[in-house]
Amino acid sequence: MRTFLFIGFFILTGIVTAYVVGFQSRDGFSAEYDDDQEKMRGQIVIKVSHVVSENTPKGKAVRRFKALVEESTKGKVKVEIYPNGSLYSDISEWDALKNNNVQMIIPATSKVSYYVPEFGLFDLPFAFKSYDQVQQAFEGEIGKLLLEKVEEREGVKGVTFWYNGFKQITNNKRPLITPADFNRLHFRTMPGEVIKDQYQTMGAAVSDLPFNKTYENLEVGFIDGQENTITNIYSKKLYDHQSYLTVSNHSYLGYVVLMNEEFWDGLPEEYQEEIDSAMVQTTDWIRRHSIEMNDSQMREIKRNTDLDVHILLNGEKEEWKEKLAPLYEKYEDVFGEELMRKLREINGSTGQ
Repeated sequence: MRTFLFIGFFILTGIVTAYVVGFQSRDGFSAEYDDDQEKMRGQIVIKVSHVVSENTPKGKAVRRFKALVEESTKGKVKVEIYPNGSLYSDISEWDALKNNNVQMIIPATSKVSYYVPEFGLFDLPFAFKSYDQVQQAFEGEIGKLLLEKVEEREGVKGVTFWYNGFKQITNNKRPLITPADFNRLHFRTMPGEVIKDQYQTMGAAVSDLPFNKTYENLEVGFIDGQENTITNIYSKKLYDHQSYLTVSNHSYLGYVVLMNEEFWDGLPEEYQEEIDSAMVQTTDWIRRHSIEMNDSQMREIKRNTDLDVHILLNGEKEEWKEKLAPLYEKYEDVFGEELMRKLREINGSTGQ
């Protein structure tokens, strides 16, 4: 009797299971679940780490890139964005990229000069006189050569250059009008030997602190000032503990988009094409909108802060150039004759 009951129970369980699995499969329930799981397993994720606010040219551009990629691949490629150094600082993100802990970073060109010194070319004082000259460098032969160098030496894929703007200088001690005004002041700068040499040439000291530590170091008075684009100064409220802003346009802050090479090489060709297309569209967007954002936020700073704003006059700028001119000769061998020649062809100079 017990055997009969057990057999009956087993048969009944089989019928119920067949109903739940079999019949529900016919109306699509189980099949849909399995398809979703398969889609999740097949999805490609690009983690992007950067250190600035989302309300900056780079912050907005990477969100635009995300939207374009996810739309064109119908969600097969997902872009995860980690802004404000929330995942990695600007010091640690390079190793994270090399180890494939993130697949894409967008550091300032000066930060890449630590690994590929030729990227310091962009930090030479007054290297570019206009946005058009910057574009010629980024999207022309100079940019192509530098992207090739970072791939050859570091094994990361150099994708393209993104734009922000010309750098300006703030401090809490005095107006910076002549080179002598820098004497004995202490500035936070991005890492880069050319940047360091600029400030030391004018008698100042520098600390290459992480970007997201700049505000607190201004607040406690460890540093007297800093240099950055208007969008970075505005978005991080770096003006809170500063009294003076010099609009110097002494150097251009741009970014280089880098991807983990092994990750890139492992992508299906169709996805590489979609990502390339999204990158071209995003680069075009940030080139135009970075100028608008810097201009707009400059007006906000003048309107809503107590900063004493001084725009360098032509004569004052020439005094800065004369003081900093020896850096061109110093770095001629570091950057190489070819890059320096191409830079001079762009900016129409014989020395600077």
